[in-house]
Amino acid sequence: MTELGIGIGWRPEIAEAVEALPGVDWVEVVAENICADHLPDSLTRLRERGVTVVPHGVSLGLGGADRPDPARLAALGEKAVALGAPLVTEHIAFVRAGGPLTATPLLEAGHLLPVPRTRDALDVLCENVRIAQDALPVPLALENVAALISWPGEEMTEGRFLAELVERTGVRLLIDVANLHTNHVNRGEDPARALSELPVEAIAYVHVAGGVERDGVWHDTHAHPVPRAVLDVLADLTSRVSPPGVLLERDDDFPPEEELARELAVIRTAVGIRSGRAMGVPPDEVRGRVGAAHAHGARSLVPAPREASLLIGAGARVSGGPMPAAAPVVEEPVTEPPAPRAGARQRLAVTQAALLSALVAGTPVPEGFDTRRVAVQSRALAAKRAGVVAKVAPELPEILGKGFRPAFLAYARSRPMTGGYRRDALDFVEHLLLAGRPEDPAARRRLTEWWQDRSGSRPPGRATRLVRAARHALVRR
Repeated sequence: MTELGIGIGWRPEIAEAVEALPGVDWVEVVAENICADHLPDSLTRLRERGVTVVPHGVSLGLGGADRPDPARLAALGEKAVALGAPLVTEHIAFVRAGGPLTATPLLEAGHLLPVPRTRDALDVLCENVRIAQDALPVPLALENVAALISWPGEEMTEGRFLAELVERTGVRLLIDVANLHTNHVNRGEDPARALSELPVEAIAYVHVAGGVERDGVWHDTHAHPVPRAVLDVLADLTSRVSPPGVLLERDDDFPPEEELARELAVIRTAVGIRSGRAMGVPPDEVRGRVGAAHAHGARSLVPAPREASLLIGAGARVSGGPMPAAAPVVEEPVTEPPAPRAGARQRLAVTQAALLSALVAGTPVPEGFDTRRVAVQSRALAAKRAGVVAKVAPELPEILGKGFRPAFLAYARSRPMTGGYRRDALDFVEHLLLAGRPEDPAARRRLTEWWQDRSGSRPPGRATRLVRAARHALVRR
């Protein structure tokens, strides 16, 4: 496995800062935000300096009931090749539901939603992962996701679910310690137990990120400093294995370059301080040293030297123990991997569509779910939609001013996203114009011009409006 070192998530808003940061060994880029044939100049310069770039996908939905979309897989593979990436990563999540399997409208979540830890879901996930592995030109690693809600009737812990996934597919893992902390606060799950059940030798790299707690719910925002509790989980993980790479994620509310450098230094310290097994230091003391570095902002810390490459599989140094000798290779007969149990995709499709419809279309919450948590998740999805639409169509907040966000949230309450964020922006503006809004004639004229400029047509007539109203009514049923 490639040794990556210490990295940071590359985002256009901090591209210059990332290029200037000292000691950045690699970066990760959201795959859907770049084109294979027209890479951002900043990424090209980083690659020319020898900085590894890893594409990180968010739209495959490998945990969904449908098989992976070949076009999405091809696009992800093309970006990996264009970047010369040693691997690609995605998530153990579903991002859309409905469609032919359920004979209901296809709905988009606009976010990563957790899959139920059931045998049905694992069977479907494993087959989807094998399809993706066969289609991609480089190895695949999958990330555990944060969750606000729990599925009723789950049959496995997170650690056991991931362990069986690795055992059945050979896929590598991207472990997000911030997500483990999120699930600890929101679902009462023990990060230490999850780590103890994981096949840590399969870890390709690690994510570290910040969040915020509101009313007893932890929101994995990627817009706040990394808290001590997340660094504690990182220290626990590094006491069990030397991860090939650790990466700081920041997606919004970007701080000054100096603050990013300090956070990277704290992370470097957490990884550089070897665990109790490697150095004879008790894990509690390791966490104490990391906490001290965090408290002082790591201003006086000198980056630790990078260690020798960690190999995944035979020869890997796991939990600080000695390097075992490579096991002899034994040729085994090739067998066809088992397909999902009969009806597994159908059953998973029905449950995921029911939950997603409750989250984005205002339909009743399925039995067994915490209605309060579903409401929190629903509001979070709508808020994320508003934020992304404001980024892809920055003219809308400019035209609507302070009225943009409340107007969009009211629109999103019963109108699910069905075609991506740019389509969402167009549908939102169409909704406002049909309602005769905004009231200010100048603003309404600008909004009309914006809509016509991008849709290439005039606002729809009465017959079209009736058809679309009927469509929305069907979605809400």
